[in-house]
Amino acid sequence: MNSVKAGVGYEVVIGLEIHVQLLTASKMFCACPTTFGAPPNTQICPVCLGLPESLPVLNARAVELGIRTGVALNCTVHPRSRFHRKNYYYPDLPKNYQITQYQYLVHPPLATDGSLEIASEGPRRPIGIRRVHLEEDTGRLVHPPRGGHSLVDFNRSGVPLMEVVTQPDLRSPQEARTFLGGLRVLLQAIGVSTGRMEEGSLRVDANVSLRLPGGPLGTRTEVKNMNSLRSVERALVHEVARQRQVLEAGGAVVQETRHWDEDRGVTFASRSKEEAQDYRYFPEPDLVPLVVTPAVVEESRRTLPELPEARRRRYVATFGLPEHDAELLTSSASMAAFFEETVKRFPYPRTVSNWLVGDVAAYLNAHGKELEGLPVTPDRLAGLLRLVEQGTISGRTAKELLPEMLASGADPEALVQARGVLQISDTEALRAVVDEVIREHPGPVADVRAGKGQALTFLVGQVMKKTRGRANPELVHRLLRERVSS
Repeated sequence: MNSVKAGVGYEVVIGLEIHVQLLTASKMFCACPTTFGAPPNTQICPVCLGLPESLPVLNARAVELGIRTGVALNCTVHPRSRFHRKNYYYPDLPKNYQITQYQYLVHPPLATDGSLEIASEGPRRPIGIRRVHLEEDTGRLVHPPRGGHSLVDFNRSGVPLMEVVTQPDLRSPQEARTFLGGLRVLLQAIGVSTGRMEEGSLRVDANVSLRLPGGPLGTRTEVKNMNSLRSVERALVHEVARQRQVLEAGGAVVQETRHWDEDRGVTFASRSKEEAQDYRYFPEPDLVPLVVTPAVVEESRRTLPELPEARRRRYVATFGLPEHDAELLTSSASMAAFFEETVKRFPYPRTVSNWLVGDVAAYLNAHGKELEGLPVTPDRLAGLLRLVEQGTISGRTAKELLPEMLASGADPEALVQARGVLQISDTEALRAVVDEVIREHPGPVADVRAGKGQALTFLVGQVMKKTRGRANPELVHRLLRERVSS
């Protein structure tokens, strides 16, 4: 998608609020499981239903993952924080309040004031992280298509969430998408979340406004209901254009919450934007303050795995990969892991990288899939590349076999035998085909003798056509030059 410009005189200002489902076995304040896809209302108890006399107990694992995220995002993890009640009514909120953390000066949230570096349209630059805090999820409303009513599934009620709030540092929808992708791969790398937006494990709201460069922030709208990286970019492109049209027509942008309609490609107003005072925040009386010691923070820092940015730099320095390829390989935790495992079996990093960021990435994009969801293994891809290196099959044949391998996980050697696509490297057999092509195309042969390189490419193509792509291309080139010159 082309870069979006806000129009003459206007600057785009975007901040994100990302809700991350944490990788815990149980909910934030009770022992109910968090398994995705369970039948409705089968993972509930008095605590997550908000029944009288039930009391919350904080999930220590959720706190650990929150601290790990704060450290990875270069935040200050506060030694003392506490939970608050956010009061509002909605059918999927059984207690009529949500337990969350709010940014009070006396009791700040878990972590604040961090940053995450992204590769923007210009040089790499940091995007500020305002805060990282913990909270519980709400239930889910289900709207039958012709029911005339709504159903409530409370399985998700109380699931541990972590909210990451950025500073309004993003300057285009493309930057917002880049940041979100970078945060997702970071969370995957440190084992905090699956980041699967299609399952609701990562949900994002965006605050968007336009302003005159250097001027005060404009009136913002909040955009919701974006369930993929592509949706985030499309929704923000539309909202920026909508606000620009309003301002250029002499109107005023209204502060409100808008929802993204994926099918129509538009945002629409859903309600006026609430402010903090509308929620009547006050400290949660059933939970004591959360105390995090310096030793806990240091242990979290010490046990962090290699972060995506460090991995990107290592790929450039150790494997000699171009910056662009290293960026693409580390944009997904599954892609980076697949790359490294394949290189262990086929120790030619540039070749492996070319296949992954080229043919494999094209297949994933075309089918809307993630590499971790495919049956193919690093061992199988390494086997395919080894067949090409050994001259058993041609690169062209390998590219033809790859989609079937990605779809089924098939063994490349078995595919080669079943398809009968072994590369022809027998000199005498190929010499006969070369002689036949030379007899059939005297004009291009004369052009080759006259020094026209394109004619040789044509003749090679004719040999490959007659051998159904199985001829060894290097041997074909050599034989053609020998026969034409003689």
